[in-house]
Amino acid sequence: LGSIMPAATGIMTTDAYPKLRAEEVLGGRIVAFAKGAGMIEPNMATMLAYVLTDLAVPRAALREMLPRVAAVSFNCISVDGDQSTSDTLIALASGKVPMPTGAAAEAALAEVEAALTRVCTALATDIVRNGEGVRHIIDVTVTGAPTAAAARAIGKAVVNSNLFKCAVAGNDPNVGRILAAVGSCAGVVIPDAKLDNAKVSMGGRVLFADGRFQLDGDTEDALYAYFKQAEMPKHADTVGEEGFPFPPHERAVEILVELGVGSESARVLGADLTGEYVEINADYRS
Repeated sequence: LGSIMPAATGIMTTDAYPKLRAEEVLGGRIVAFAKGAGMIEPNMATMLAYVLTDLAVPRAALREMLPRVAAVSFNCISVDGDQSTSDTLIALASGKVPMPTGAAAEAALAEVEAALTRVCTALATDIVRNGEGVRHIIDVTVTGAPTAAAARAIGKAVVNSNLFKCAVAGNDPNVGRILAAVGSCAGVVIPDAKLDNAKVSMGGRVLFADGRFQLDGDTEDALYAYFKQAEMPKHADTVGEEGFPFPPHERAVEILVELGVGSESARVLGADLTGEYVEINADYRS
């Protein structure tokens, strides 16, 4: 069958050498090869995104700003926690519209980056909202973290918790599952932090503070209604005149986690876990 080396070298990008492994087993041979030297943990979901502009943004500047934009938009979303090897984010600039030069150039580039961030953040939100079987968007803001990376990791721990995702699907404001996700992740990413002053709020209501749950029957009833108003119908039930199932609203289940151990923050978007999601993926055949 020939050597596997051409295939291993053919997929290299910044790799310093081809990566191959082989094992003899049960009279056969297992051969594997891979590429990867950077971006070893893709963090976007299975998606393709293209950004077009007619601004004459210098290539070097666009290359520098796009990773920063991705870090606070596409890299802060999750539908099901499964990372993909097929993620692509491309920005293309035709250069037809000149950019300010000289002393005004730096401020102009900052303005372009701010606009690009807003566009990509909105687009990333659309991706989550259109996720498989999604009925609720989970919007988690984590503040008071020692680093932005720790804040993002804790936010993702909440939106990727299957227990909490299922609770949201059932319109159950289960704050205990939020705390479990936060504590489990914090014990790894900020193990020395004292979280005695941590606070958790949902829909603007404080649910955990001073080391105690702040819940009663009226609060739980109000939160159930809050979840219901954020719920979306099945995509098939919202087909409009345009022929597409656009969402009827842009509401979300908003959660605030205040750690009280730093000044960094992050916002992460996720989704609930429904029976429809299971059906779609259980019936999928490659």
